[in-house]
Amino acid sequence: MTWILASLIAAFFLGLYELCNKHAVGGNAVFPVIFLGTVCSAAVWAGLIAVDRVSPGTLAAAFTVDPLSWRQHGQILVKSVIVAVSWVFTYFAVKHLPVSIAGPVRSTGPLWTFTGALVLFGERPHFWQTVGVVVILLAFWALSLAGRAEGIAFHRDKWIGFLALGTLLGSVSGLYDKHLMGTLQFRASTVQAWFQFYLVLLFLPIVIGWKQRWWVRGEFHWRWSIPFIGLTLLVSDYLYFWALRNPEALVSVVTAIRRTSVLVGFVGGLFWLGERNGWKKLPAVLGLLAGVAMIVMG
Repeated sequence: MTWILASLIAAFFLGLYELCNKHAVGGNAVFPVIFLGTVCSAAVWAGLIAVDRVSPGTLAAAFTVDPLSWRQHGQILVKSVIVAVSWVFTYFAVKHLPVSIAGPVRSTGPLWTFTGALVLFGERPHFWQTVGVVVILLAFWALSLAGRAEGIAFHRDKWIGFLALGTLLGSVSGLYDKHLMGTLQFRASTVQAWFQFYLVLLFLPIVIGWKQRWWVRGEFHWRWSIPFIGLTLLVSDYLYFWALRNPEALVSVVTAIRRTSVLVGFVGGLFWLGERNGWKKLPAVLGLLAGVAMIVMG
């Protein structure tokens, strides 16, 4: 499997993750949803580690979790902290915004990753990649116009601000992933497993506080989509990490391909969640995808 194909499959599962996410948090308490989804992912890796410990050599190398030094644990913990903060902002935004708005806004993440890759890793854009960045910015502006039809003013809506901050932190995480996978040569399975374990530990005290009603909070309702949040993201992240390990992979391109997940989320938002005004956003969504394609093909 090439790193581009892995990135495309990762995009499909990321789109499913975003749909499950919206279904799970709509009218629901956010922190238990995040925590239980993460526990589902961590449980899969805990099972794989148990199998490997009981019967060494049973699992393929791709699913083996390596022992780490304290320094290496700290390096993965940094990623977990970045993602945890990003998720808090993103989940609350997704709860209050239509997925046909939230998905396209999140799809601008490759723009920020692309910019960071230029500065940190010396990746240099070609002509069409530069044009792609401009197209993404124009499409984002067009999307903001479409959002006004639903009473969402991009420049002063709190949840758009939450989503923008979550997306920016997600881009920081993407750049850090390239450092972990490309520079430090962590195995994809090792990063994903410990990353999930640390997320559980980070969210555990918050969920305890939610349970004890330390603050005014919403009620939690179990939904079938909650475990699928963890499982779909598990598949997407694994393929994404695998792609980044390839020496030829450009983090700006991998991230851009992965964010074509917006098309899955957009279609699902229209036909499954029944969101209104979806077709008015279609030109802007296609513009975002065109910009991403230019970055990839450039």
